[in-house]
Amino acid sequence: MRSCANGNDTSKKLRVEDRMESPPSRVLHIRKLPSEVSETEVIALGLPFGKVTNILMLKGKNQAFLELSTEEAAVTMVNYYTAVIPQVRNVPVFIQFSNHKELKTDSALNQRAQAVLQAVSAVQEGGSPNSDTTALDSVLAQAPSPVLRIIIDNMFYPVTLDVLQQIFSKFGTVMKIITFTKNNQFQALLQFSEPVNAQQARLSLDGQNIYNSCCTLRIDFSKLVNLNVKYNNDKSRDYTRPELPAGDGQPAVDPAMAAALNKDSSSLLGAISPLTAAAAAAAAAGRVALSGHSGCSGVLLVSNLNEEVSDIPQTLPLYFWVYGDAQRVKILYNKKDSALIQMSDGNQAQLAMSHLNGQKMYGKIIRVTLSKHQTVQLPREGLDDQGLTKDFTNSPLHRFKKPGSKNFQNIFPPSATLHLSNVPDHKMALLQMSTVEEAIQALMDLHNYDMGRNHHLKVSFSKSTI
Repeated sequence: MRSCANGNDTSKKLRVEDRMESPPSRVLHIRKLPSEVSETEVIALGLPFGKVTNILMLKGKNQAFLELSTEEAAVTMVNYYTAVIPQVRNVPVFIQFSNHKELKTDSALNQRAQAVLQAVSAVQEGGSPNSDTTALDSVLAQAPSPVLRIIIDNMFYPVTLDVLQQIFSKFGTVMKIITFTKNNQFQALLQFSEPVNAQQARLSLDGQNIYNSCCTLRIDFSKLVNLNVKYNNDKSRDYTRPELPAGDGQPAVDPAMAAALNKDSSSLLGAISPLTAAAAAAAAAGRVALSGHSGCSGVLLVSNLNEEVSDIPQTLPLYFWVYGDAQRVKILYNKKDSALIQMSDGNQAQLAMSHLNGQKMYGKIIRVTLSKHQTVQLPREGLDDQGLTKDFTNSPLHRFKKPGSKNFQNIFPPSATLHLSNVPDHKMALLQMSTVEEAIQALMDLHNYDMGRNHHLKVSFSKSTI
C-alpha cells in the first residue's frame, strides 16, 4: 500500500493483508495518532525492535514517519504490531511500510523531533542525554533503576507472572519478578538486566491494556535497584537461579486470582461470551498479550508455507487445533504457499495468531495474520478444486467444543517440550525434542495417533522442561 503523506487516506481502514504485502522498508508510516502525541511516544513504538534513526512528525495530519536502522527491524516491528494492536494514549494507531526507503528531513523544521531522537539514542547506547537538549521530555532522563513497579488496574482477568514475563521480555532480558497484592491491587516488581530496558518498557507499555478494555498497566520505576527472590513459583521467579526451591507452603495461585478465574464470565465484561472469557483465561495462564481485534472474523491468512509438502491441507489444522477449533482450510489456487484457515471465532483466531506467527514449520518461517475474508467458502458441488479445500467442521479432533473445557488451561506457546496424554493405563508423559521445529513436526505427526485399545494420543505444547 502506498504511503500517503497528505493525510487523505486516514479515513480508510488498513487491511492486514495490505500491510503485510507492501514492499518492506525501514521507514514506517504511522497514522491516526492522537493530536496531543509527543515525539517520545512515537519513538517508543520502535524502541524494542532496534535503533530508531530518524523521525518526521506531521501533527496537523495526525501522522508520523519513523525510520529504523535496518529493514529487518522494521519487518519485525510490523509483524509484532499485526498481532498486538499498537496504542498511543489508549488510541489504536495504524502502522504500515512507507514507500520511502529513507527519511530526508529538514533539520530546521524538524528540530524538536531530532533533539528527542538524539537523546533517545544516547540513552539506548548507555550514555547520557545532552544537557542542552531542552526539547527532551523528562521521561527520557537516564533511568534511575532496572526495577519497575507495575500496578494492574481494571483487573477483570488474572495476570500471571508468566504473562508479565512474555510482555516485558520484548524490551530486554527479564531477570526477576515478584508479584503481590497491596491495597487490594495486584502489583509486581520486575527487574531487567539494564536500566535502559526498563525505561524502554515503561515508555511503550505504561497505560496499555493487556486484554480488551481491561487489565491496564500502570508502570513506574521502583526505588529498589535489585530484587531478592527466595522462591521460584507462581508468585516469584529468579530467571538467573533456576535451582531455587518452590517454597514449602507457598500458595501456587493467589486466592483472588483463583476466584477471578472461577467467576461467571457474564459478570466480567458485560455481554462477553464464555469463549471470550476462556480464551482470555487461557492467555492469562502464561501467554502473549491480546488486544484489539475484538470484533474480527475468525479467518486467518497463513503465508510462506512449504509448497513441497503435499498434505498441508490435512496437517495444517493439527497445528492450529492447539489454539482453537479450525473449521476449514483452503490453499490459495494461485499462491500455493498461502492458505486461509477458518477458526470457530475471532478470539481463537487471535490466540492462534499470537502464538504461531513467526514459527518454523517444514523448514520455513510462517506468517499468520488476520484475513479480510469472513468465511472460507467450500467449492461448489461437483467442482473439483484438486483437494485444496478441506472441511473439518465435524472433526472429532476439536479440543474446545465444550465451554470452559480444561483444554483452555493448557494452551502454551510452541516449545521443544510436548505434553502427551490419553496414554493407556491413564498415563501422561513429557517428551522433549531438540528444537521447537521438531516438536511442531512431532505434534502434527502424532496427535490422534492410534495406540490401540481405543486410545488416541493427545499431544500439546508444555510450559515445563525436562
